[in-house]
Amino acid sequence: MNRIAKVLLATFFTLGVLLLLTVVLFGHRDIPVRELTDKYASEPSSFARVGGMPVHYRDEGNPADSVPLVLLHGTGASLHTFDPWVKVLKQKRRVIRMDLPGFGLTGPFPDRDYSTDHYVEFLGEFLADMKIGKCILAGNSLGGQIAWRFTAKNPELVKKLVLIDAAGYPRNVKSEPIAFKIAGIPILNKILTFITPRFVVRASVENVYADRTKVSEALVDRYFELSLREGNRQALVDRIRSFQDPEPVELIRGITQPTLVLWGENDLLIPLETAQKFHRDLPNDTLVILPGTGHVPMEESPGESLAPLLHFLDKW
Repeated sequence: MNRIAKVLLATFFTLGVLLLLTVVLFGHRDIPVRELTDKYASEPSSFARVGGMPVHYRDEGNPADSVPLVLLHGTGASLHTFDPWVKVLKQKRRVIRMDLPGFGLTGPFPDRDYSTDHYVEFLGEFLADMKIGKCILAGNSLGGQIAWRFTAKNPELVKKLVLIDAAGYPRNVKSEPIAFKIAGIPILNKILTFITPRFVVRASVENVYADRTKVSEALVDRYFELSLREGNRQALVDRIRSFQDPEPVELIRGITQPTLVLWGENDLLIPLETAQKFHRDLPNDTLVILPGTGHVPMEESPGESLAPLLHFLDKW
């Protein structure tokens, strides 16, 4: 065997060993929904059949509230991201939240279509299934994007709108979670669907917080374990691909509902300049900027972010 052949053989052997070690150390099987349900779908969780999917949701608070508050989370998150808010809100209001398709316990869209239009269609079906004729719609990041698009299409169904670090305008990312970066890289994103190091999840959560000391082990465990729900890792890859779709931002100018634009001053994923664009284009909005807060204010700074929301809900 000549020298070049020996070097190539040694190289391939080394790469094979490294790949094997990576799989052993960081490879994780999908977790069956039944196992996760025991931990993350305790009372008052329920499941509704919508669009061929068992959708995980929670309907809490005052059942006499005829215009409930509907909360939509962002990419990679789950309904649990609103836990701190709901503890207070449910004392007087009816509050409904769900795991959006592709995330949490709901799992992926059967057709793998993660366009905003498809999410808007899903939300309409969910509200119809819940027999909700009008609501106050609030969303964070992807959830905010769905919220304003739904409002523009179905203005008669939305009384008020709350946009929390919402997506929609052309992206000007200053810092992106590493899981999002990997999910957008061909070949590497295939590996992500079965090799998901916990430290990658932790780094991704820390990336959207301004104060990383608030990222607890329990919080990372929740994000990590729910990311391993059957089909969710492939769903993340499919969702990141859909980021290329242009949004009809001209629709924003036609939204007349009272709108709260709530933004973390230190959001690096969807920077503050996007909040200013919403403020510029919405004809009837209130802009509140939260100092020392990142991309998920309701989770990172629940008290500080809840105060302007409560004021906004009581104002009209």
